[in-house]
Amino acid sequence: MKNPRYFVHPSAVIDHDVLIGGETRIWHFSHVLPGCVIGERCVIGQNVMIGPRVRVGDGCKIQNNVSVYEGVTLEDDVFCGPGAVFTNVRTPRAFIDRRKEFSPTLVGLGASIGANATIVCGTVIGRYAMVAAGAVVTRDVPSYALMVGSPARFRGWVGRSGERLNAELVCPRTGERYRVQNGELVPER
Repeated sequence: MKNPRYFVHPSAVIDHDVLIGGETRIWHFSHVLPGCVIGERCVIGQNVMIGPRVRVGDGCKIQNNVSVYEGVTLEDDVFCGPGAVFTNVRTPRAFIDRRKEFSPTLVGLGASIGANATIVCGTVIGRYAMVAAGAVVTRDVPSYALMVGSPARFRGWVGRSGERLNAELVCPRTGERYRVQNGELVPER
C-alpha cells in the first residue's frame, strides 16, 4: 500500500475502516482489523495483529509477534516488547462465546511493557509505568511503577526516561525529581 503519509509493507493486511496516522510504519505480515485507529509516528513490527476497534496513540512502538485485541487502548508513546500478550476475557473457554464479555485494558501514556509480558484484561497500566519482561500483570499498575514477576509485584519507581529512581526519587539520567503523593509518584514542578 503506497501512501505518502505512512508505510505499509506489501505483506501486511489493512482491513477497511482503518485510520493510520502520518509517518507510521507497519511491517511484514501484520494485520490491522476493521475499526482501528493508529496514531502518527508509530512502528508496528512484524507479525502484529491489531483489532478490531483498537486505538493506538501517537508514537507507539509495538514489537514483533504482539496481538492487541479488542478492548485494549494504548495511549501515546507506549512501548510493547516482542511477544507481549494481552488477554480480553478472564475465564476463556473454547466452547463458550464470550465476545460480549471483553474487559477493557488501558495502557497509559509513555508506559513500557517488556518482552513476553502478559497483561490480564481489565487492568490499567499507569503513565510511564514499566512492566518487566515476562511479568504477568493481574491488577492495576500505578503510574511510574516498576513491576516484575508472576504475578507482577511492585519493585520501585521509574522516571519518565525509564530509569529506576534512586532513594531520593531522582532520575539518574535526567535529574528529574519526584515525590510520592497519596501512594502515587508525581513529578516535582
